[in-house]
Amino acid sequence: MKRRDFITLVGGAAVAWPLAAGAQQPAMPVIGFLNLASPDTIADRVRAFRQGLKETGYVEGENVAVAYRFAENQNDRLPEMAAELVRQQVAMIAATGGIAAVLAAKAATTTIPIVFMAAEDPVRLGLVASLARPGGNATGINFFSNELVAKRLELLRELVPATTRVSVLVNPATAANAETTLRDVEPAARTMGLQIQVLNASTSREINAAFATFGRERPDALFVGGDPLFDSRRVQIVQLAARHTVPATYSGRQYSEIGGLMSYGANLADAWRQVGVYTGRILKGARPADLPVVQSTKFELVINVETARMLGLTVPDKLLVAADEVIE
Repeated sequence: MKRRDFITLVGGAAVAWPLAAGAQQPAMPVIGFLNLASPDTIADRVRAFRQGLKETGYVEGENVAVAYRFAENQNDRLPEMAAELVRQQVAMIAATGGIAAVLAAKAATTTIPIVFMAAEDPVRLGLVASLARPGGNATGINFFSNELVAKRLELLRELVPATTRVSVLVNPATAANAETTLRDVEPAARTMGLQIQVLNASTSREINAAFATFGRERPDALFVGGDPLFDSRRVQIVQLAARHTVPATYSGRQYSEIGGLMSYGANLADAWRQVGVYTGRILKGARPADLPVVQSTKFELVINVETARMLGLTVPDKLLVAADEVIE
């Protein structure tokens, strides 16, 4: 090769390198998604999360990536999953599907922004300094209402007026959920003159065992506490309630849609959409410390009339009128 040709080649390469580098697309931000459940049980909620992202201009696979971590209802896996997302240096973490996921994310980092979904008071749990001014690296959606548990019990009593003994199913593995449920349901029951029997279940087998006690105890009704495990096992729970012919109230419409008698709770699709919206806003530069915690204001009463008929119950007109949806 002639010396002049060599100089030309090197010079051309020197010009080409910056052009190639300049043509590279900037790396997409990566959202860490931490959830206690299994992906097949919350597909509809993940769609709502993506809808919220889309509303802020982000589409998964186009201008944002999501690193999903599902603990398959094993709480002890969450801390390592959260640590893994931190090591991956994700842009932020969306911690959903139970307070255990939120606490794991919060313990893993004080700098990476976190958007949470919490059914309990996030101030009492130490997640934020206040609802209006979170003040740290976390903010999110709070769909807990102090009157919600009592209201569910009241609605159950209206549907089954002869009720005097109610079994309350909680998951002690998610202590915050269980404590909140019992803290509110017990005084409400006393006010209504109801007797409460607490049933604990942290696994699918323990859910079966809890229902097995119905043959001996014969409660008049069942109050299923809100919990990610119960959500993921909702088909099992609804079928067991039908098998034991026990009227039951649940925390969300996902139960009534598959045969549960009655549900009253936050509109979770809207809450998950809000998580997506806050995630997008933070990716655009908003600080969690400055984003107030959003409190859900949409609550739904859903009644499955077909199930009521199977149980020999007549739904009062008052409840039919009040219901957001009646499933025939």
